[in-house]
Parts: sequence; C-alpha cells; structure tokens
Amino acid sequence: MQTAHTVDVLRKQISDLRRDGSTIGLVPTMGALHEGHLTLIRRAREVCDHVAVSIFVNPTQFGPNEDLDAYPRQMEADAAMLEAEGCAVLWAPDVEAMYPQGFASTISVTGVSEDLCGASRPGHFDGVATVVCKLFHQVQPDMAFFGEKDFQQLAVIRAMARDLDLTQPHVHSIIGVPTVREADGLAMSSRNRYLSAADRTAAATLPRAMKAAIARFEGGEMAAPALADFESELLSAGFASVDYAVLADSASLTPLSALGDESARLIVAARIGGTRLIDNMAVTPPVRG
Repeated sequence: MQTAHTVDVLRKQISDLRRDGSTIGLVPTMGALHEGHLTLIRRAREVCDHVAVSIFVNPTQFGPNEDLDAYPRQMEADAAMLEAEGCAVLWAPDVEAMYPQGFASTISVTGVSEDLCGASRPGHFDGVATVVCKLFHQVQPDMAFFGEKDFQQLAVIRAMARDLDLTQPHVHSIIGVPTVREADGLAMSSRNRYLSAADRTAAATLPRAMKAAIARFEGGEMAAPALADFESELLSAGFASVDYAVLADSASLTPLSALGDESARLIVAARIGGTRLIDNMAVTPPVRG
C-alpha cells in the first residue's frame, strides 16, 4: 500500500495505477476504522481494480461545541488495517494540505441538507459537501462508497455530484452500502467507543425500538403516534434526548405522515450520555393488489 500526504504525490500514485486501464474505488473516512469501514472497502474491491481510502478528520463539518478535538485518531492502527485489506493507496492529508492558507470556497447543497441533522448541526453538510467534492477531484475515482448509516449525508453527496456535473464519479457511481451492525443491532460507529458500559447496554434499545415503529408504519398506522411511542421508549431506556425521529421519503427526505407507495426510511438521531447516535432503516411500502 502506498501512502500520500500531498496532492501531487497522490495524483502520481493514482496515475500509475491507471496506466493499464484499471479502475479506482474511493472510500472516504475520518479514520478510527471499524468493521463498517472495512465492509465498504471490501465492496469496493469487489467492483474496482484498486481501492483508495482517505483518512481526514474534517474540521469544517464539526460545530463549535462538537467533538473535533476528542474525535479518535489512530493512524498507525488504521494503516495496518488498510494494508491487511489490500488497499492500494492511503490518502492522509493534514489540514494545511486540504485547506491551504487563503482557502475561501464552500459548497452548499440546499433541500436535502436543511432538515434532520442539517437543522441541528448548522454548517455540517456544507463541510461534508466541500471536503467530498475536493476528494473526488483529488482522487478522480470511478466509483465512491459510503455507508447508508449516514443516509442524509449520502443524499447530500449524490445531489452535489448531480448538480455540479461530477462525471467521475457521477451520481450513479456513488454506492451506498448497507449499515453494519453489532450483534445487538446497534449501528457500528466510531463514536460508539464514547459510550459507558451502562449507556452501551441502553443504546441497544435504539434499533429494537426502530423495528417496532417500522412494524406499526407497515401495518398502516399513522406516523405521529408510532414516533411518539418510539421517543418515549428511548427516554425511558436512558437516552437524554431525541433530536429527531422522522418517517421520510427515501429520495427527498421529506417527512411523511403515513407510509404510502413511496420508498421510505425511519431516520433518527438521539443522545445518550454525551454521545449522539444516528441511525436509519428502510420501511417497506405495502404490496397493493
């Protein structure tokens, strides 16, 4: 595996890999790798000749009271994991390489970015869109792979790629990979390591309660009472608050009052201890005869 810390070195490495017509898959990460990230890499290796992984803790997507300084960093361990997975390139820029002095550009994607995490984390998705756009231009991958756990992020990135005519990768080459879960159903996340033992046990209530709410949606119940009971269950289990819990259209992320014929997701953000957990699950429309 080659490692690059500057754009010039990265582009030389990518160019060398492409000389025989090989395809490149990109997996953007902020490091602190776990099985969810490795699943993305394995998926990329299935469909691309070479895989490039970026590790960059992006300061522009963190708010002033968020966990930028505390976000776990373990570059040596992450690099060893990537080597074991057969990655071709590790792109590991520092902040100065990604945002050099005088950097003054920001990408803002309206619509899908404005509610849910966009409402509770102002500026977050501007930071995400800007850094991912830069990664696409730096690596110029044929395909890019993102976890569906960050479902709104995936929607923002696809909208950005469509609107800015990013043909490499174009929107259909941005691949969403299903969420990887722990044995008790909790979605894997680098932030799970922040949970105390008691909070980690209580956190398993989240996926169980989501499945119960989804069963009610799919049974024809209106969203509001099912979501109210869902929130009450989390608070009773020890969650401090529920930022949002929404039955939403999968494409537009528009809230739905009840399940119709459209593809839908239950999308949730909730806080337990000092940790904010996000999750989402598909909701299947009824088959109408």
